[in-house]
Amino acid sequence: MSTTSLAADLPVPDQSARLRDALLAADFTADGLLDLLGGSAYAALARSETVPALRATRGDSPLETLVRLFLLQRAVSPERARAALPLDVALAGGWLTEDGDDGVRATVDIRPYGGPDGQDWFIVSDLGCAVGGAGGAGGRAEGVVLGVGGASTTLAGLTVRTPVSSALDIGTGSGIQALHATQHATRVTATDLNPRALVFARLTLALSGAPEADLREGSLFAPVESETYDLIVSNPPFVISPGARLTYRDGGMGGDDLCRLLVQQSGERLNEGGFAHFLANWQHVEGEDWQERVRSWVPRGCDAWIVQREVQDVTQYAELWLRDSGDHRTAPEEYAARYDAWLDEFEARGTKAVGFGWISLRKSGAAQPSIVVEEWPHPVEQPLGETVRAHFERQDYLRTHDDAALLADAFVLAPEVMQEQVGLPGAEDPEHVVLRQNRGMRRATKVDHVGAGFAGVCDGTLSAGRILDAIAQLVGEDPVLLRDRTPQAIRLLVAEGFLEPSPARG
Repeated sequence: MSTTSLAADLPVPDQSARLRDALLAADFTADGLLDLLGGSAYAALARSETVPALRATRGDSPLETLVRLFLLQRAVSPERARAALPLDVALAGGWLTEDGDDGVRATVDIRPYGGPDGQDWFIVSDLGCAVGGAGGAGGRAEGVVLGVGGASTTLAGLTVRTPVSSALDIGTGSGIQALHATQHATRVTATDLNPRALVFARLTLALSGAPEADLREGSLFAPVESETYDLIVSNPPFVISPGARLTYRDGGMGGDDLCRLLVQQSGERLNEGGFAHFLANWQHVEGEDWQERVRSWVPRGCDAWIVQREVQDVTQYAELWLRDSGDHRTAPEEYAARYDAWLDEFEARGTKAVGFGWISLRKSGAAQPSIVVEEWPHPVEQPLGETVRAHFERQDYLRTHDDAALLADAFVLAPEVMQEQVGLPGAEDPEHVVLRQNRGMRRATKVDHVGAGFAGVCDGTLSAGRILDAIAQLVGEDPVLLRDRTPQAIRLLVAEGFLEPSPARG
């Protein structure tokens, strides 16, 4: 199937258990692929470069056959296909189709995907969406359903994975987020404006051996009406573009309105204590603070943690998505016209750049919600779900403890934090001390000699006030003044996860 046409008939999940057994028997798994292809070819395939994988699958083993069929989109002989999987089931179910050259071809992309607890899962998507080579998989058709990508794995890693009664995946696509949710939610609902996406989500769940989800067609929250959930996730069509050519990426609303509405409307769909996680793009508008823009999206009664990971100027942004849709391969005048249309749209809205990032909400019902908006382009360690959960837990703590209560509590240095002393070789004292996290957000912060001494002795046995009194005596400082000026620094260390309130606190 080409990238510009979509199969009229899609596979059915009826015999997916037999197909799954065959895939597993051939070791068609994430680990099996790595063993077969080797690190270099495996990484190249993840970049949509197929030549190394083609070279590594010249044999006729079942695993090599499956890689050629489902990942490299090559026809194989019926004999080879029959040796790798139940051919009659695959043909009857629509997973394979007969090729005119006396062979068989795959009708869909089936991609091994390792679950968080070592599960062998499979993501089913349209062909032509991950094998475009250096130019990208251009020319994607309206209604195409994409498979696993960096955005989808990022969102999966961000999501808080505590057990919940109900979860909602908005814009499910091939069903990756819904698949993850079935592992810790009693009831999973997945929606999509594209009816083909719901078919693919059902295939992904069935082929992965996961529980079924309640799949509904419609836009944003329309399919769920007044229902509420403990968890909401969405990797929406967040691209800010002129028009809505491609359902999988273009929201069809002006500017960043789709992301804004999605975030704003989620508040009334969340149960108390529930989490919502979104990927989003937002405009940087001339004369407007982008942080205030996104902050205004946060619904009432919700705490929020918003992280901008990347910013592109409008020319970079337009070029990225013109390549994504294959417009760079059109006639020069057609490409220029479409490029102009993007820049016209940005100019009309006063947009000078576009930010990309994460938005996490927690329904706290607090009268004074915690809304943290920050820019963090640095490397992080996924999965971050536990880091996100701990962030909101710390905000609860700080909100309910004034300075007196803070000084009366005991703290412990987070286990992944290391202390670095920076200065000239041979110097008696360091120029400054840095606390650095080796996990999660991997933050680093400078502290003065009091902060370094305080953090170094926080083992949960002494209250913060008693530690400060001891430090004051050691450095010859007035303990009252030290107690007055230090709580703000302690709050920052707690807020950013360097210090944790002692579990033994009252």
